[in-house]
Amino acid sequence: MKSFDTDGAFTDNYKFLIGSILPRPIAVVSTLNEDGTNNLAPFSFFTAVSAKPMIIAFSPMIKSSTGTMKDTPRNIFREKEFVINILSESIVEKVNKTSMELPYGDDEFLFAGLTPIASEKIKARRMKESLIHFECIYRDHLSYGDQPGCGSIITGEVVKVHIAEEILEDGKIVTQKLRPIGRGVGNDYFRCTDVFELARLMKAQIQK
Repeated sequence: MKSFDTDGAFTDNYKFLIGSILPRPIAVVSTLNEDGTNNLAPFSFFTAVSAKPMIIAFSPMIKSSTGTMKDTPRNIFREKEFVINILSESIVEKVNKTSMELPYGDDEFLFAGLTPIASEKIKARRMKESLIHFECIYRDHLSYGDQPGCGSIITGEVVKVHIAEEILEDGKIVTQKLRPIGRGVGNDYFRCTDVFELARLMKAQIQK
């Protein structure tokens, strides 16, 4: 078994993180730039935190290319809001274009051929092509440094959820209809097409 200390180059740590924690769900985060234009970017360090209050979190890292904060957290800290759009297989190629580092203020919706639509409770726009939208108010964050490779955790309280009716069945989201995409190592992605069931050994299950 290969073993190593984590005090070397951050790139070594990063490649083993993304090669081990698999598959990772992808949050496509939309925010407003300072001039009111749209920003859209994917993040695969993303998870749920709390059901009530409904809290979700994602973890942007300092840009390895410039050593500066990414546009998404920059916008969130100023505007105190954001939308998390869930990625489905049908739009993965378009969303992949939003990972390009465009000049600040350029609209990734326009660049990728995606459609911004108004939110109901916040100013940041939702992505029409996404089947699930979470409108979020910035809650808090933890920062672990300001050098390349350093990350942070940003949490948002969900104040409005939008779900396409065609992926619902008996009030629940059907994975096979959502067709979510997971992130892997390098250029790898995962399709959620091989779903199986296994009974959990709990007295009460919310998901039943």
